[in-house]
Amino acid sequence: MYRQILIPTDGSELSMSAIDQGVAFAKETGASVHFFTVTAPIRVYGVTGEPLAGGYDDYTRAARDEGARRLAAAEARATAAGVPCSSSMVESDHPWEAIINAANDAGCDLIAMASHGRRGLGALVLGSETLKVLTHSSIPVLVYREPKPR
Repeated sequence: MYRQILIPTDGSELSMSAIDQGVAFAKETGASVHFFTVTAPIRVYGVTGEPLAGGYDDYTRAARDEGARRLAAAEARATAAGVPCSSSMVESDHPWEAIINAANDAGCDLIAMASHGRRGLGALVLGSETLKVLTHSSIPVLVYREPKPR
């Protein structure tokens, strides 16, 4: 069935639920998982158009630290479940594209990811990384959505 599953995380509560579901699915199918996170680059400029000293470096360091925390939390869940795992992080302006590239690079045969389920104007304005992955990926995508309360 599946041998290697990519599970991207943005650190949100929904993303952590998707990690739990993805790890459980991997355990049932005997697959390993590859956790992945994306940090967004920042462009900090002063009024002269010159980069501000320290702004970029401080942001990049904080973003990488946060990404490492996300991945460590995901790895801890997989390890506790006895599921083999690995992880990676990249900086990108286009998370959906980075997710697809990471899945290909890690030899994944499934992407399991969360969807925040934005609809209407929210989806139009904010975009949907999950939708973009679904649209552009040649690798199957399993989407986890939190059940809505009735």
